[in-house]
Amino acid sequence: MPSSQKIIYFMACACSTSVSAALLAYAMSESWARTRLECSRRNDTFDGFAVITWDLFSGFYQRDKCPLVGSQSTFNVFKVLNGAALILSALVVLFLVVCLICSACSILIALYNCVSNPYQTYMGPIGVYVSSSISACLSAVVLIIYAVTVTVSNMAETIVLSEAGGSQVILRNKISEFHLGYFLVIPYTVLSLGAIAVVYLYDHAAYTQRMEQQRPTEDAPKEITVHLHSIKSFLVLVKDKKCKKLTIN
Repeated sequence: MPSSQKIIYFMACACSTSVSAALLAYAMSESWARTRLECSRRNDTFDGFAVITWDLFSGFYQRDKCPLVGSQSTFNVFKVLNGAALILSALVVLFLVVCLICSACSILIALYNCVSNPYQTYMGPIGVYVSSSISACLSAVVLIIYAVTVTVSNMAETIVLSEAGGSQVILRNKISEFHLGYFLVIPYTVLSLGAIAVVYLYDHAAYTQRMEQQRPTEDAPKEITVHLHSIKSFLVLVKDKKCKKLTIN
C-alpha cells in the first residue's frame, strides 16, 4: 500500500491533469480567432469589410460590400481551405487530440500510483513524465502553429474569395485577434508542467529517503574498522606497559 505522502502527491498530479484536460476540451469547442479585412470592388475605395470568426472545425463569415451587402454564412474549415492552411489546421487538431490522450494516460497512471507502488516501471513516475511532457510540448507547438496559420497564411483571403462567387474583390489591412479557445491552451500547458513538477518533488523526496536509509549500512564497515583499530591500539599500549614492568623487575 502506498504511503500517505505518495497518495497526496499523485492525487495532486491527477487533479492538475484533470483540470488541464477539461480546459483543453472546453477550448476546442470555443472560437479561437477573428480576422477582419477591408474590401473593395475597385482599387480606390475600400468601403467594405469581411469578418471571419474561426473555430477549430468551422467558421462564421460576415461581410458588407465584399462584394455583397450585409450577408453572412457559416462554413466548414476543412472543406474550404486548401494547401498549407489546410495542413496546418489539420496538424493543430491532431496535436490537440494527442494532448487529450496523453492527459488521460497521465491521469490513469497517477491514480494507479495512489493504490500501488510501480516505482521503476513505465506505470510509475516515468509514465507521468513522458505523457505530461508530450502534452506540454505539443500544446506549445499548437500555439505557434495556429498563430502562424491565422496571421501568415492566406486562409482568410481564401474564405473571402470563395464566398465572393467569382466577383472581383481587392483585400487589404488584414487584422487578426485571438479568442478564448486559443488562450485556454496556455493554462493547459502550465498545468501539464505542474503535474510533472509535483511528481518530481515526490520522486526526489523518495530518492532522498532511500539514500538516508542506505547510509547507515554503507557507513557500518568504516565504523567497525575504526573501532577495531582503537581496540588494537589499546592492546598494543597494554602490552608495552607489561613489557616495561617486566624489564624493571
